[in-house]
Amino acid sequence: MTMKTAEAAEMSAVAGANRRAHERVTATFDVRFQDTEDAARALRAYSLNLSAGGLCLRTRRSYDVGSHVRLQMTVSGEDFDLEGIISWVRDDAEAIGVRFVGVSEADQVRLQRVVASFKR
Repeated sequence: MTMKTAEAAEMSAVAGANRRAHERVTATFDVRFQDTEDAARALRAYSLNLSAGGLCLRTRRSYDVGSHVRLQMTVSGEDFDLEGIISWVRDDAEAIGVRFVGVSEADQVRLQRVVASFKR
């Protein structure tokens, strides 16, 4: 593979990694961890942005990429109990990215409705 081909492949991979399946909106609300140990260690967690596929959380607790979390949150009057996987960690910003997994069809519809309400 030539250098240009390798660079093109890398740039394509980066561009693909930045594509999101769901639109994100800025949304700030408290998030609670269902696991008692996580709740005690997190101190306080709140969202920075939200999509139907996940959210960015500000928390002082450190997590490893790939860790599973269970979250409770109330957004625009809608209560959610969701499972997620830590997709990325930014220690310097005390922020983590959570990708929702195993979301029911009904919760997916509610998440999309909540995200749309932030765009108005």
